[in-house]
Amino acid sequence: MALQALQSSGVTFRKILSHFPEELSLAFVYGSGVYRQAGPSSDQKNAMLDFVFTVDDPFAWHSKNLKKNWRHYSFLKVLGPKMITSIQNNYGAGVYYNSLIMCDGRLIKYGVISTNILIEDLLNWNNLYIAGRLQKPVKIISMNEDVTLRSALDRNLKSAVTTAFLMLPESFSEEDLFIEIAGLSYSGDFRMVVGEDKTKVLNIVKPNIAHFRELYGSILQENPQVVYKSQQGRLEIDKSPEGQFTQLMTLPKSLQQQIHHIMDSPGKNRDVEETLFQVAHDPDCGDVVRLGLSAIVRPSSIRQSTKGIFTAGMKKSVIYSSLKLHKMWKGWLRKTS
Repeated sequence: MALQALQSSGVTFRKILSHFPEELSLAFVYGSGVYRQAGPSSDQKNAMLDFVFTVDDPFAWHSKNLKKNWRHYSFLKVLGPKMITSIQNNYGAGVYYNSLIMCDGRLIKYGVISTNILIEDLLNWNNLYIAGRLQKPVKIISMNEDVTLRSALDRNLKSAVTTAFLMLPESFSEEDLFIEIAGLSYSGDFRMVVGEDKTKVLNIVKPNIAHFRELYGSILQENPQVVYKSQQGRLEIDKSPEGQFTQLMTLPKSLQQQIHHIMDSPGKNRDVEETLFQVAHDPDCGDVVRLGLSAIVRPSSIRQSTKGIFTAGMKKSVIYSSLKLHKMWKGWLRKTS
């Protein structure tokens, strides 16, 4: 499985993990504190570490974590683990974040998501939130033997490749592909307008081509729809309507439904397959796919960010937003200097 190439035995990450309840189906860490990024996030040593913990039973996990790490939570902790679990599962993108936590001498943020909700997102792209994060290089610290979860992680990577193919020309470079993939979960994200450095995707990809190649190399080698010239770093794909229709039919369900919603004229009542057949013959097929992505990401990112004000608390939300805006400002100054 491609994700295994990015597993880490980093002592720093494992020491931090030891401060939390052990019942995790998956734990990973990501961001500029793990993989070097260009631009304003290039200071790896002092960068915040971003963790995601996947748990089978959020109620039981939060119950234990409230006892171990009461101070990590905002005012919502007084409502107890049942309410925290409800907020986690039923609002935003199904993730509960505790932000700006000092742990083992490092500033961290950690999100908690249920295994079932993550699997649904990986397979169907309901929110493309944590699924989108897992389309980029991450350091996996812990993963159990859940076959369904492992299969969904792999499916998510393959879906990212197929979606990117639909938005690329017939011939392109590895870097072009990885930039397209890294940008999938930012399509329509309102934070890319306010709060994030506009060159974020390039800054993620350019210093980490080798890590993206580790993640996607075997998938590209095994994909019958692409000629992958790994030595030259070039790829060629079938852009015929037949080839595009095949790709569209394998997209995650939520993306197919959004494309159908965008393209289905009122009163026609066509099924999804008919709509996708039409899109496959459309010269603007890639633009339609991009619109479908935005229709998933925009509301998801807004809901999750709004939820973050409550899960982090007002004070931490202001500090965190200020840090993001400062990073955005630094990126703008570099670009104009």
